[in-house]
Amino acid sequence: MNVAVAEPSDHPCFLSLAGEVERWFGPMVDDPEFRAVLDKNIRRGSAFCVRGAEHLLGGLLLSARPSAYRIGWLVVAGASRGQGVGSALVAEAATRVAPPVSLLEVLTFGAEHPAAAPSGARAFYERLGFQPGEIVESPGADGPRQWYRRAVGGTH
Repeated sequence: MNVAVAEPSDHPCFLSLAGEVERWFGPMVDDPEFRAVLDKNIRRGSAFCVRGAEHLLGGLLLSARPSAYRIGWLVVAGASRGQGVGSALVAEAATRVAPPVSLLEVLTFGAEHPAAAPSGARAFYERLGFQPGEIVESPGADGPRQWYRRAVGGTH
């Protein structure tokens, strides 16, 4: 599976992916803030994708914090789920983690959220070695969210 750094021409395809998951994440396609974050990530080379013949199979936005690298957004097209696209994107993100930071984190759905089903996001991250962390309230969301973290490289 070939993960690539996203290019400006991928922008509409990222929006198409966003449209597939708005029921869980809220409005993104027409949200100027989301579009600005997407543009920023594409410009700085921290947006990654797996391209299909006519569309993106998946996309990921990554940011660096002082204490951890953060997956800010990860979406796999519905028709491509279960085929290793998400795993490939997370593996690419892990290769971008640079010392002195050795932690990759993501804020995902709480246990009661419909997308947290046994085949959902939480199980996906756990299969990739992420450990559940603290639960946080998420205003406007369908219930609380939970941090998941994975040590990458060094020890944590």
